[in-house]
Amino acid sequence: MKFVGIILVFVCTFGGFIMAAHFNMPLIAGVMQSMVIPALPGEMVIILGIAVSSFIIANTPEQVKFTLKSLRAIKQPVAYDKDDYLQMLGLLYSTFKLARTKGWLAMEQHIENPDASELFNQFPKFAKNHHAVLFLCDYLRIISLGNENPHELEALMDLEIETIEHHQSQPGHAIQTLADSLPALGIVAAVLGIIKTMASIQEPPEVLGKLIGAALTGTFLGVWLGYAFISPIASAILGRAESEVMYYKAIKVGILAYLQGAAPQVAIEFARKLLPHDVQPDFVELEDYVNQLPSPL
Repeated sequence: MKFVGIILVFVCTFGGFIMAAHFNMPLIAGVMQSMVIPALPGEMVIILGIAVSSFIIANTPEQVKFTLKSLRAIKQPVAYDKDDYLQMLGLLYSTFKLARTKGWLAMEQHIENPDASELFNQFPKFAKNHHAVLFLCDYLRIISLGNENPHELEALMDLEIETIEHHQSQPGHAIQTLADSLPALGIVAAVLGIIKTMASIQEPPEVLGKLIGAALTGTFLGVWLGYAFISPIASAILGRAESEVMYYKAIKVGILAYLQGAAPQVAIEFARKLLPHDVQPDFVELEDYVNQLPSPL
């Protein structure tokens, strides 16, 4: 859908330009050929060149790489789908069931070596999520060592999730800052064009008109790129970041519900209810899924 939106931006921009000219194709062709197209290379170098350079100055190499990686939000706006959440909830259910029937000590072999754990490998999508595996195992380890106070664990989880949220949202904020700067950089390009025009002030009006039109192309490009492309991309990245954080919040809710005395089925129901409706499995779907799981070893 986001690629459809990108195409529509071009269609609406240049389609509206054609309509505004009352379908006077010779006039449009003349404007594009004499003003816009010749000005585009220089204006793009000024605007995008300064923008990219400023982005590099403001961010570390690791943040730059992370931001480039985060552009996948254009193609994949959410980090996890319903199947991902089903596997996560299924793992929580199996973990709680094993802890209830055999005690937390039975979880040690799975916690200490999750890569070789038969329990974790029953849920391959979760097992491949390195950060989520570490998050879950760290708290299961704390619980297995004897700290089952849900209030203390909740405070610690909230702090860690806040750190994760800050990290995941960095690319979106960086791109949004870039988007906010583009209109001003368009003005910079326009001012440079006006300076060039002032050097040709002795030229006839038809020449000056083309020079002024070319200069104003910079203002157009800055506003257009900033609000039509870069800012929506930033919003998409931030939306994906929120879906990343939601995964950890669901794990937190499930663990805390179990520690407060809920049965495994009820604990994962608490976690399920937290999920957005577009990726939330319904009650019957989740119940059927966990009922088909083998007994935890």
